[in-house]
Amino acid sequence: MEVMGKITLVTGGSRSGKSSFSEKLLSSTDDVLYIATSIITDREMEDRVNRHIKGRNPNWVTLEAYEDLHEKIKSYKEKYILLDCVTIMTTNLMFKKHMNYDNLSQEEIDKVSEYIKLQFKLLIDEVKNTGRELILVTNEVGLGIVPENKLSRIFRDIAGFVNQYIASLSHDVYLVTCGIPLKIKG
Repeated sequence: MEVMGKITLVTGGSRSGKSSFSEKLLSSTDDVLYIATSIITDREMEDRVNRHIKGRNPNWVTLEAYEDLHEKIKSYKEKYILLDCVTIMTTNLMFKKHMNYDNLSQEEIDKVSEYIKLQFKLLIDEVKNTGRELILVTNEVGLGIVPENKLSRIFRDIAGFVNQYIASLSHDVYLVTCGIPLKIKG
């Protein structure tokens, strides 16, 4: 019999309560690997990271990384994995190499998108194959107006495609708005 892990995606707008909700899903256990995908680039980001650290269970193990997570999690034995956040991981992967997105062809943009989706597929496959559970937190970025500049439109499109892809591989999907979770899949 094949071992299958559970995948949950939690999406919502900025400050919608999605991180708090995701952490509450795991509040009854210390057996959590928390994957922090952000890179501290300025004081404001440092303050955000510190607020997240103070708000979560201090017994959880933290991995700060955003690439090749399928390999990195092999060094950890925690049953539950919480990745916060897909959108920041997507941003980091997009800008890992210095590319001028204004001059990229659609084919080149599609290659970047496929690489990012592959990073999530490999992580999800590893989690499923080891019988662990993964909660991914992401931002719903396509509910506003169409961005004025090309880079923002490319980011919005890639983030949207990545969210759709992860949702298709997830058992449960929640939309959080105003701090209220709504289960939309599972």
